[in-house]
Amino acid sequence: MENAVVHEAVLVIKDLCKSFGTNKVLDHFNLDLYKGENLVVLGKSGSGKSVLIKCIIGLMKPEDGSITIFGQDVLTLEHEDLDRLRMKIGFLFQSNALYDSMTVRENLVFPLRRHWLKKELNKDKTDELVLEALYNVGLEHTINMMPVELSGGMRKRIALARTLILKPEIILYDEPTTGLDPITAKEIIQLMIDIQKKYQTSSVIISHDLQCVSMAADRVAMLIDGICYATGTYPQLKKSQDPKVKLFFD
Repeated sequence: MENAVVHEAVLVIKDLCKSFGTNKVLDHFNLDLYKGENLVVLGKSGSGKSVLIKCIIGLMKPEDGSITIFGQDVLTLEHEDLDRLRMKIGFLFQSNALYDSMTVRENLVFPLRRHWLKKELNKDKTDELVLEALYNVGLEHTINMMPVELSGGMRKRIALARTLILKPEIILYDEPTTGLDPITAKEIIQLMIDIQKKYQTSSVIISHDLQCVSMAADRVAMLIDGICYATGTYPQLKKSQDPKVKLFFD
């Protein structure tokens, strides 16, 4: 993937600190995400991976450090400016976060409800965006179904379709294969790779699933003891003799 990645940082995290009481989850954490790159953040459960992704999207405020996305400091933005920046960032929740009382179509339309978007989108344009998003995940036929009628893998795909509807430049994936059987997990990972190629997205993928890491990662960052302990490709890290790194691959 080295030739495809332009070394232009679209996300820069510097000296990020986040604690809960005396527990330092992120301790001067540093990381860059490059344009067109799938970057997997690998760490054991409870290591702070989900906290990191919530800080990036502005759902959680760190005590110190900076997060710069497309040159804008997330931590200093006013509410509306942050909301506009979030339009460029897709977020796939671990739980999928679909609204059970809404049809698939209504779930996909929900992110388009921002007041400035309503002026730009008529019904035909909205329908076009919904159908394109469903086409990208191979589920056009589910448009009028309810989430309860879908399998776990289908719900994950619909959640991804909702993430794609605003055509984000960055996608944040929080444990995208959790709770899925190995075959369905592999299908979701391949879909993530296909989306990256089609739209040239840059992605941060939070995971402890080595199948996900080996298939999807252009580069891996290891979150250990609150810091970015090591970075490299999957094969490079797998060969590492560092005891803390080896624990993940042995």
